[in-house]
Amino acid sequence: MIPVFGFSQQNQLGEDMKIALIIIDIQNDYFDKGTMQLVGSDKASNNAKLILEHFRKNNLPIIHVQHIAATPTATFFLPNTKGVGIHDNVKPLEQEKVIAKHYPNSFRETELLDYLKDKKITDLVICGMMTHMCIDATVRAAKDFGFNIILIGDACATKDQEINGCIVKAGEVQNSFLAALNYFYATVKTTEQFLDKK
Repeated sequence: MIPVFGFSQQNQLGEDMKIALIIIDIQNDYFDKGTMQLVGSDKASNNAKLILEHFRKNNLPIIHVQHIAATPTATFFLPNTKGVGIHDNVKPLEQEKVIAKHYPNSFRETELLDYLKDKKITDLVICGMMTHMCIDATVRAAKDFGFNIILIGDACATKDQEINGCIVKAGEVQNSFLAALNYFYATVKTTEQFLDKK
């Protein structure tokens, strides 16, 4: 079988596979001057842009997921603010699907699963923000729904975390969550590895 974007063209049953890109929450509040700036958001978004351009060039399905805060105590992604907007690096084209969500899991109370089923999508490439929250929740849910997943690790970003007075630096958070997702839940690749289709 010939590899396509890191997947085979057919699964073990000989059925054709169909791949889609999901870009999660690459929104202005995660960048400089945003209300929830992440570590490495610029680099991650530039890598996500490369992945997005590759899918556009090959006329493959693209889904943008946009988080819109729905709780009264929310401090970022507030409706009708600049911060909730999708960043210019990955700005959707008019014909590209945009799905709004209100929870970390992109499948929860959204049309995402029905949309993927309708398009007969079997395989997903996922990137976005935050690695420890919405990426983690969505990848695990997608695997439970039966999708095969490639996660582009360097097209994701996160931030420092704290537990019991101990600060866990963003780099450690990033590596820990990617390591946990790798193998069973997803195959974690760099942007370069994915675009080389190795």
